[in-house]
Amino acid sequence: MKAKKNSFLNLKKQYLQFLIKQEELGEPFLNKTQQLKKFYIPISKIIHQSYLTKKKTIVIGISGGQGSGKTTVSKILRLVLKNSFNLNVISFSIDDFYKTFNERKKMSKKTHELFLTRGVPGTHDVNMINNCFKKLLKKKFIPFLIPKFDKSIDDRASKKKWQKVNKKPNVIIFEGWCVGARHQRESQLKKPINSLEKNHDRRLIWRKKVNNELKNRYTLLFKLIDKLIFLKVPSFKYVYEWRLLQEKKIRKFKKKKTMSDAKIKEFIMFYERITKQMTRDLNKKANVVINLDEKHRLNDIKIN
Repeated sequence: MKAKKNSFLNLKKQYLQFLIKQEELGEPFLNKTQQLKKFYIPISKIIHQSYLTKKKTIVIGISGGQGSGKTTVSKILRLVLKNSFNLNVISFSIDDFYKTFNERKKMSKKTHELFLTRGVPGTHDVNMINNCFKKLLKKKFIPFLIPKFDKSIDDRASKKKWQKVNKKPNVIIFEGWCVGARHQRESQLKKPINSLEKNHDRRLIWRKKVNNELKNRYTLLFKLIDKLIFLKVPSFKYVYEWRLLQEKKIRKFKKKKTMSDAKIKEFIMFYERITKQMTRDLNKKANVVINLDEKHRLNDIKIN
């Protein structure tokens, strides 16, 4: 009993240290210990049980709208799984597999101009993602590199910045805004939902291509996921507000090139259709749903 208490105190200490660093970056956290007990430990238990049941490497998907906190949640779960369950965990984002700027430039000329902008299904290198999973899930593990995407230059980072995986993981956390998304019926694509679709995709070429990618290649990719965690935003308007805060944080603390407020408003229109569809679908289909409140706090948890 004493060992269990000491283990929790050690976890709590590391967890609080992590949150202090995040708060220094302008990300506020309330009810810190309560969140650890209410959200992160129960979710970690579900992941641990899934690993024990499968008896081999498992894949955990984490999805949610832009700025919902996927990366922070991933890092905390990794901390808990390592310290309380002795699991080797690696995490990476679907964002790191965006096609290079030149690849998207070619796609924008060949298929549709909107594919120059990263984000939607079709702008990721799905073959590279599949190869990555193949290497991670292989019985005979060989160390390799996972790519990194540098959003400040809108291109893939140099190989010296890629993540090196030296040891076969017990748990893979795969996070990203569209992870686990499902395609729509073609009839649902006809009506534009914002000015981007109305003014730049009048013939539905972009929408149909994105939807087709989601229906085929991305559906196969997402079948690798053993458990899916969905961060549900109160409404789409908060995606803009929180993405705006995210950009301001980068401007203030990381001194990197960022987008203007107007550019961000236009940028999230690329994500709007799928984000709204995910809110409808994944509220019932995800294994774990974390509802966020208007102040960007974890509000409650639902296990499906």
